[in-house]
Amino acid sequence: MKLEREFRIMKVFNSLLLLLLFSVSSCTLDKTDYEAEIDTVVPVYGEFKETTVLNNGQYKISIGTLNGTFYRGYNELRIKIFNTQSNSEISNADLTFLPIKVNNEGNHSSCPHLYKLEYNTNEKYYSGYAVFTEESNPINWSLYINAKINDQNYSFNKDVEVKEQNNKNLNMTSFVGKDGQQYYIALISPQKPKVSKNDLVAGIYKYNEPTSPEGTFPDPNQFSYSQVTGYTLALDPRMPEPSMGNHSSPNNVDLTQRSDGLYQGIVNYTMTGNWTLNFILYDQNGLIIKGTEVPTDFTPGVEGVKGELHIDILF
Repeated sequence: MKLEREFRIMKVFNSLLLLLLFSVSSCTLDKTDYEAEIDTVVPVYGEFKETTVLNNGQYKISIGTLNGTFYRGYNELRIKIFNTQSNSEISNADLTFLPIKVNNEGNHSSCPHLYKLEYNTNEKYYSGYAVFTEESNPINWSLYINAKINDQNYSFNKDVEVKEQNNKNLNMTSFVGKDGQQYYIALISPQKPKVSKNDLVAGIYKYNEPTSPEGTFPDPNQFSYSQVTGYTLALDPRMPEPSMGNHSSPNNVDLTQRSDGLYQGIVNYTMTGNWTLNFILYDQNGLIIKGTEVPTDFTPGVEGVKGELHIDILF
């Protein structure tokens, strides 16, 4: 009887153990393939190259970006304009820049961008940015640029290709906040983090609802975006991989706005691998626009919980 009782107990124990193992594997089934991601080579872009040229005969505009490519996410733009007859650079033009995307239904929209470009007198180029929200295909992107030179307006437009961003440290996200506004957060740096404290830089933008009826296409008033002012982006980095237990790290600093309009904080990565940057976005009055706190439980064997506002990175 004693042996039979011990056998039954052992059988129950084994059944519970198998059930536990099945439960853990079920929690991670069809989730992110963290092992494959860690094997991914993280590209780093360090050189500005000419990406595209717009030409109307009398003038041509050269646009440079990192790696000579437009990517989904934040793109710094370095733009030069030349007189094609004298091949001389123009430094006193008023330049406006408007990216437009068209979907399969023919609907037009845009993305966060600097409309009125600024001339950098030291580096001798017009500077701007575009935060492309989607890759080309199935949608199409076109650039519309207007140059006012010697009181005359010259228009340029060209279709361009926007490619997938393979560096997850430059990811972005978009969402509707609790105030009903459309927001965008785009990571800008670091491209390749280190196991230490890193300056984390991001752009935070919102779409400005038109205040007037649509004019002649492309009417910039219908596609207006701006950097948000005086917000705070609270940061809680975690390692969501099941083997990491969703643990965090110490000495992180929330992102606040710099003088150039971008937001900067500190993220402390304690090891390489998959990380999730969980955010809570607060407006100037301290009201939550988007985001939830992440549980502090250590959860080995189970993929970590992510906040409703987050961006995944990898290095």
